[in-house]
Amino acid sequence: MSTPIPLVDLRREYARIRSEIDESVARVLRQGWFVLGEETEAFEEAWAVYCGTSHAIGVGNGSDAIQLTLWAAGIGPGDEVILPALTSAFTALAVAIAGAQPVFVDVDPERTTLDPEAFAAGITPRTAAVVPVHLYGCPAKMAPILEIAQRHGLLVLEDASQAHGARYEGSQVGSLGKVAAFSFYPSTNLGAYGDAGAVTTDDSALAEKLRALRHGGQHPAVVPASPGATWAETLGTSSRMDDIQAAILGTKLRHLSAWNKRRRSVASRYQAGLRSTGSLALPPTPEDAELAPHRYLVRASLRDKMREYLAGAGIDSGMHSIRGVAFGEAYASLGYKPGSCPNAERIAAQAVLLPVFPQISSAEVDKIVRLIRIFLAIH
Repeated sequence: MSTPIPLVDLRREYARIRSEIDESVARVLRQGWFVLGEETEAFEEAWAVYCGTSHAIGVGNGSDAIQLTLWAAGIGPGDEVILPALTSAFTALAVAIAGAQPVFVDVDPERTTLDPEAFAAGITPRTAAVVPVHLYGCPAKMAPILEIAQRHGLLVLEDASQAHGARYEGSQVGSLGKVAAFSFYPSTNLGAYGDAGAVTTDDSALAEKLRALRHGGQHPAVVPASPGATWAETLGTSSRMDDIQAAILGTKLRHLSAWNKRRRSVASRYQAGLRSTGSLALPPTPEDAELAPHRYLVRASLRDKMREYLAGAGIDSGMHSIRGVAFGEAYASLGYKPGSCPNAERIAAQAVLLPVFPQISSAEVDKIVRLIRIFLAIH
């Protein structure tokens, strides 16, 4: 029996950089400081430089990155936040936990990211922010989104959790809006070996608020020096990046550009092999962006049968929720019905996510392409 091909394989990744990772973890253990220490500061500085921003603030996870940013910006109860109907459930969850109301709008049918026209149509007097999501490593169409947001005085908070290292019109995602949220969940393009997240921004005042909010409302500069004493400036939460994860992320950051180059090569191999099939919709290759593929998304009318066929051959694949997060029971009270966001619904119902992790071999990619072509030929 052939070796299974997973959707993501962190064991292969670790095997290739094991000595670097082991040394980074050992360094933290030798230092004996595990939360908001030197490793976190070093990674924050490196991540800010990589993204082209003045600040990076490490937090516990990607959802907290969104939630705390909304709090820091004074957005909460009574406010609306626009986001695409096709996104992770955690994007909307963070908005809801911050106390604001998620407003779901449709996506561009080709790009699968926030449709600027739908965004403009969804603005009301209560709208305070927009969260363009760079889905599966494809940057949203930011130029018109930024123009619309500026015209209406709205905060632009990028959700770049699936697009570490992607570029839009030459600039890194994470530096395009006023502020951006990243997840470093293990399966992301730059993943921790646990959970972690970060916020990037050029706004120094917002960055200082975030540093306090993540640490129970305390700011290190004003915490009394006596052991065990605290000094809370405001109500915050506990969402601190730990130094072991920061050290791992700093180590992996050195490989990110090469890994993204390999991801693009894998995506190109899929594109070349599946281009002539006709019955599959393939991901876009926008001229205004450099992708950082997180998954390779194809759209098939026989989505479930294709996934079953691939699984039978030992190939793992992913899918989006049937209609998109807007139609989940958690948001039933918002009143979204089938047909509210037709592009997002159609894409979600047809999406098949194929592995594109950097350590996948060309032979494995060719096998997946060959099996998909066989499936399409017999269906």
